[in-house]
Amino acid sequence: MRRCLLIGFALVALAASTFAEARPPTVMNSPGYDRRLQESRSQLGSPTPPATTPVVVPKRNGKKRPS
Repeated sequence: MRRCLLIGFALVALAASTFAEARPPTVMNSPGYDRRLQESRSQLGSPTPPATTPVVVPKRNGKKRPS
């Protein structure tokens, strides 16, 4: 019985250590991707002048004449 518990604890410890090292396959160093990402972020961070909207002046109607 004691031997089974020892083997069980060893397997749990082994499994826990392998999960601790796990990471998604998309996590990697890519210099080209990082450079493009920095460029796009710098373009987003640069202030662009806001587009000016034309001022809408309401139409003036003439005096209404009673008919």
